[in-house]
Amino acid sequence: MRTLTGILVAAAVCSTLAFGAKSFALKDLPAEVQKTIQSELKGAEIKNISKETEDGVTQYEVETTLNGKHRDFDVDTKGKLLEVEEETTLDSVPATPKAAMLKKVADGKVVMVERVTRGADTLFEVTYTTKAGKKHEALFKSDGTETKD
Repeated sequence: MRTLTGILVAAAVCSTLAFGAKSFALKDLPAEVQKTIQSELKGAEIKNISKETEDGVTQYEVETTLNGKHRDFDVDTKGKLLEVEEETTLDSVPATPKAAMLKKVADGKVVMVERVTRGADTLFEVTYTTKAGKKHEALFKSDGTETKD
């Protein structure tokens, strides 16, 4: 009985962690945030809006799709656009970061490539699986250096 109780408590905690993130409707956000989101949609459909704090900055993460591709962006509570992650193709990545991505992926398989824009900086993120099937992500600067930032 004690084991069953422990399993049920663990399951409840896990489900709270997995599903505890609150979603927001666009109309419920501050006016400045709504304005930025509307201008960044560019015809995309909102899939989810969540609120998170990253590096001490409270922000809204807006997950969208357009023509079957993901385009997510972060907006701070004052309406400033912080970051855009846009699904792209490996072929559209410039040669230097593309070569670094392919070297990192090695004999694995590319799952998705995203162009990440933060202010004036453009980075490229690759999601891939290793030959053994383990999923990884790696982020590269335009000069091909890998970064954690």
